[in-house]
Amino acid sequence: MTRFVFPAAEAAAAPNEPGRASARIFAHGSFEARWYAPKGTDTQAPHTRDEAYVVVSGRGTFFCAGARAPFGPGDMLWVPAGAEHRFEDFTPDLAVWVVFYGPEGGEG
Repeated sequence: MTRFVFPAAEAAAAPNEPGRASARIFAHGSFEARWYAPKGTDTQAPHTRDEAYVVVSGRGTFFCAGARAPFGPGDMLWVPAGAEHRFEDFTPDLAVWVVFYGPEGGEG
């Protein structure tokens, strides 16, 4: 049966994929949804595809491509492929949906 709903509570309980700091929840074509809840420091490296975050809980500052902006629950954050980015000064309850999409190198 095809799923259309992915509850946040279920995603939060999913184990991280081996070698990754996030849990893979769903994939279809170039679309990949993951659950990410960093603890302590966010040590991400630039990714090869465009991505978007939807903040479920937590607040902090988002750094992307040299710019910083505050974020909170319900906000969407976008990162172009290859951009340096990370969550800074975030609350311990930070949890986000991460969506990777498009071709390697981004959509331009």
